[in-house]
Amino acid sequence: MCRAMMYLGEPVQLDDLLFKPDSSLVNQAYMPRMLHMLNLAGFGMMAWDSTSFVPDVPHRYRSPSLPIFDGNLKSLAIKTRAECVIAHVRGVAYSTSVKVSEQNTHPFHFPGAAVAMAHNGDIYRIGDLKRTLAEAIAPDLLAQISGSTDSEWVYALLLSQLADWRAEPAPDELVAAVQRTVDLIEAARRRHGIAISSSCNLFLTTGRQILGLRHCFDFGHYRTGSPDQLHEANMTFLSMWFTTGRDYGLHDGEWQMVGGEEEPRAIIIASEPLSSNSATWMPVPEYAIVHAVMDGKRPDFRVIPLER
Repeated sequence: MCRAMMYLGEPVQLDDLLFKPDSSLVNQAYMPRMLHMLNLAGFGMMAWDSTSFVPDVPHRYRSPSLPIFDGNLKSLAIKTRAECVIAHVRGVAYSTSVKVSEQNTHPFHFPGAAVAMAHNGDIYRIGDLKRTLAEAIAPDLLAQISGSTDSEWVYALLLSQLADWRAEPAPDELVAAVQRTVDLIEAARRRHGIAISSSCNLFLTTGRQILGLRHCFDFGHYRTGSPDQLHEANMTFLSMWFTTGRDYGLHDGEWQMVGGEEEPRAIIIASEPLSSNSATWMPVPEYAIVHAVMDGKRPDFRVIPLER
């Protein structure tokens, strides 16, 4: 399973998210605290900087190599500040059949799309589901799938639920598209008689809003009762956490968000806290969405349960 994170708020140095904290995203590639598998199949990132040339176009970086050995990424992280960031380290099954390539690195972002997406999970028997899911994917989006991951199919399916996948969706439209995506995948699983647990944590951003979904199909009590069995990758409900406050950085010798009692000026959503001190982090509820959108110079956030 993968690890991912998103940031929205006051400009932050990428190094403070990706490298410096003791449980930074790069460190989670080889030393995750809440996962028993390593994430060795690549790194990807998008970052929006309003002071850069063509500010609506994010910096983008993808590599199938390990980020801890990537000097180019470290140089970029030291020099870049951004108001919105999505980043992902990819974890895959240890098998020669798995394809490790730039096309399979997250986040996914089709040319012209308003929304980018990273995925933490595993859509069980995706090969059996593709023909059914294709019925709900716009042909121009289906044609853009270039990799071999289940995640890219989820991304194309999600974009197809937007009125115009090239335009910035309203917050409620984005939330509704996520709900429809979950419902369509669940319906496809029922159609194919699949009842084995399947994680689907999603990380979405447009550069001015972020959304994290914590979800697992057929994990215990949700909708249909206990699964026939637990998939080996879903023995526990995959983690997702968030923190809000005035300033994220090194405070009193520890990496943490401070000023949580004030109106937030920043929010981070991540697969797991970015530092060993998790006192200011809160778990995203199971079967729920955390959404934040910039309101002036501050992010307005809410926690929304999925419809059941």
